[in-house]
Amino acid sequence: MKQDKVLSLIGLATKAGQTASGEFMTEREVKTGRAALVIVAGDSSDNTKKKFRDMCEFYKVPIYFYGDKDTLGHAMGKEFRASLAILDEGFAKGVLKHLTENNETIA
Repeated sequence: MKQDKVLSLIGLATKAGQTASGEFMTEREVKTGRAALVIVAGDSSDNTKKKFRDMCEFYKVPIYFYGDKDTLGHAMGKEFRASLAILDEGFAKGVLKHLTENNETIA
């Protein structure tokens, strides 16, 4: 049930124009300081996970590993997505609330 809430919030944030998806766009938003939360698919490569973990640690952005590429992409109304950044603080807090209740993996 919690997974549905997380994915619903990701979908709402996408419709509101408050997400950036894909490796390049997510990286750009983190480095410019606009990302409030980064979510990386659990089935991403180890290299991708390490890259985002290190970058988010350096730029002080919370990061979670959640779901899989297909599920994240579907929640955004797109194809596979290995990473996404939520840009709005409100959406990020809502997603974080459900992720921490679910005890998902945090970097």
